[in-house]
Amino acid sequence: MTERTVVLITGTSRGIGRFLVEHFLQRGALVEGCARNLVEWELPGYTHHQVDVSNEGQVRAMLSAIQRRHGRLDIAINNAGIAAMNHALLTPAETASRILDVNVLGSFLVCREAAKLMRRRNYGRIVNFSTIAVPLRLEGEALYAAAKSAIEMLTRVLAREFAPFGITVNAIGPTPIETDLIRGVPQEKLQHIIDSLAIRRFGTFADVANVIDFFVNPASDYITGQVIYLGGGG
Repeated sequence: MTERTVVLITGTSRGIGRFLVEHFLQRGALVEGCARNLVEWELPGYTHHQVDVSNEGQVRAMLSAIQRRHGRLDIAINNAGIAAMNHALLTPAETASRILDVNVLGSFLVCREAAKLMRRRNYGRIVNFSTIAVPLRLEGEALYAAAKSAIEMLTRVLAREFAPFGITVNAIGPTPIETDLIRGVPQEKLQHIIDSLAIRRFGTFADVANVIDFFVNPASDYITGQVIYLGGGG
């Protein structure tokens, strides 16, 4: 009997995270997910954890629960993230701190704890989330772009550190996708971003899943430390 792939996805309460839960369930995986809040839905094969990814104790407890339930982890997807579009002169320190904590520290903690479990079987796939805001140097996104730049360097360094354990670490940089994350962004700002791309349209959940599928494929064992931007904006 073939073992079912065990996948951890952060930020699963809505948007891309929720889509990826269903995406991997449809492929027969067992999916563990987390968000700061509980979810009001249930799906066969999905287990939800109420976790703040920037809280070390909560992340450790989640991975311990995954180990007890499955004994292993095959794929970890760091989707959880927050953004706040504002001019740097108008960005409070509290906002800056939260953006860095969730996006950078949170991703690091999940990568670290996931790798500890993955290395037991000498196999793993980790996918982090960057953003098109990094190569486009978007005004109003100073802290968010800086945090995601840190994610890209984290991805490249961890790719080297984790390679001896059979673990690959890659990142995807989505374009704007019509989710809650961009709900408060002015339409003219979004259009400016779209016009900066080679392929001038909003991204879709399916676009994101396509790249993630490539990164987590067992055959992609020679692909690590890479960042793929959607839409040709890199």
